Amino acid sequence: MSYRISGPAIISFSGGRTSGMMLYRILESYKGKLPDDIHVVFANTGKEMSQTLDFVRECGERWNVPITWVEYADHDDPQQRWKIVDYDSASRHGEPFAAMIARKKMLPNPVMRMCTGSLKILPKKLFAQQFLGWNAWDVVIGFRADEQRRVARLSAPHREPYDRVAPLAKAGITASDVSAFWQAQPFDLRLPNNNGRTMHGNCDLCFLKGANQIMSLIRECPTRADWWMKQETRIISKGGHGGLFRKDRPSYERMYQIVEEQAELPGIDDNAIMDCECTD
Repeated sequence: MSYRISGPAIISFSGGRTSGMMLYRILESYKGKLPDDIHVVFANTGKEMSQTLDFVRECGERWNVPITWVEYADHDDPQQRWKIVDYDSASRHGEPFAAMIARKKMLPNPVMRMCTGSLKILPKKLFAQQFLGWNAWDVVIGFRADEQRRVARLSAPHREPYDRVAPLAKAGITASDVSAFWQAQPFDLRLPNNNGRTMHGNCDLCFLKGANQIMSLIRECPTRADWWMKQETRIISKGGHGGLFRKDRPSYERMYQIVEEQAELPGIDDNAIMDCECTD
C-alpha cells in the first residue's frame, strides 16, 4: 500500500497515535520530505492533555517535518476566526473553546457538535485558503479500517472546497496495528495505550466520552472538571438554570461530586459517542 497522497493537501494531525502513525507512513513514502503542496496541521482547542502537545512537538522534531499549529480566534468576522500559534504560545487552559462557547451563547452537544467545526475544521480551512491561497485541496484524516461508520461518511456529498481521504482505512489498518506500530518506535505518546486507543485523547473530558470514563479521569485528576463545570454554569438554559453538554446524564458538577463521594453513577447509559472529526 502506497501512502503517497495527491497535493495540494492538509494532513490533519490530531496529536494522537493513529494520526501520528499516518503521518509517519506518509513521510516514509516520500523518503522523509513532504512535497511543497502537502502541509501538516494540528488544531489546538486548549483542552488537549499536555502530553498531546508534547507529542506533536516531538513528532515534528524527531521526523524533521514542519507542523503548523492553528487555533480558533474570537472575532466578529467569521473569516478571521483563526490564528497560527506554536508549542510555546498554544493555549493550555481551554481559552479558544471557552471563547467559542461565549460567542455562540450555547454549549456543544452530541447533536450540535459545533466545537469540532469551529475549533478544528474552520481554522484549518482558513489556513489553507488565506495563508496557502488554495481554492481546492484534500484533507487527510486518520480514520482506520475498523471505524467503518466514520469512513463511510467521508464520501457523503458536501459543499466544502476540500475532499477528505483516509489512507489508513484504505490500507486496512486497525487499532491493533496502531498499537503495534508505536511499540516498535523509540518514543510514544505519554498517555495510557489501550490497544491503540487512549481515553485521555482529544479534549480531556470531552462530552462524547462515556460518563464512567469521565469520572475515572476526574478521579485521576479532580481539577480537570473545573473548566467543564464553569462552562455549564455560565451558559444559562431556557429554564434559567445552567446549561448541559449532555442532557442524558448528570452535569459535570454532579459527576465531580459523585467522584468526591466515592459513589457510583446510578441508572445512566454510559455509551460513549466518538463519531466525529476528532481522532486518536
